[in-house]
Amino acid sequence: MVWQVLVIAIIAYLIGSINPSIILSKLLGKGDIRTQGSGNAGTTNTLRVLGKGPAALVLLIDILKAVIAVLLGKWIITWGNTAEAIKVCNDYALMASGIGVILGHNWPIYYGFKGGKGVATSLGVILVIEWRIGLICLVFALTLMLLSRMVSLGSISAAILYPVLVFILPGTAFNSRWLYLAFAIVLALFVLFRHRSNIKRLLDGTENKLWETKAEKKAKLK
Repeated sequence: MVWQVLVIAIIAYLIGSINPSIILSKLLGKGDIRTQGSGNAGTTNTLRVLGKGPAALVLLIDILKAVIAVLLGKWIITWGNTAEAIKVCNDYALMASGIGVILGHNWPIYYGFKGGKGVATSLGVILVIEWRIGLICLVFALTLMLLSRMVSLGSISAAILYPVLVFILPGTAFNSRWLYLAFAIVLALFVLFRHRSNIKRLLDGTENKLWETKAEKKAKLK
């Protein structure tokens, strides 16, 4: 069973290392997206550099690769195991696949270990494990993004909210409530770590916004 968990982690990492923003940017003749805009290989920078259509596709693929990795992990853990053994190993399969696919997205082996910030991929992991919690995090993040016009604020806040929700509404995805909580904390820490520069800009009041108001545009012209 230990070897199965290791296989799950490796496969999930390799799946996570597939970065659609880098691939799409090169296919569209725009070069490496990591050398443009914010330098991040994710949905928000794709929106800035390539536009809405490519950004939507990147978002979808980043979510789907997480879903695929977790479901594949749940399948692999059934190989040659009894129902009781599968129940015991379920938590470790979820942790290995979820953490593995996010590690791959953030530090992809195919692209010099320089990837994205893992927000969309984390959302995919959360949705496939416990869709109700995932939906709450998504709505919360989108609401903050629309109100503040800052993607980073919504992403960071939703990441912090996730372990809180797991503690309050543990559900039935994990057999161990405490392993589930530990998993949620790890995912949140990944997001916070990858948003270090964003957090600094938020504190300084200099974070980039998705769009400018008329007043902000006028102020720039003065």
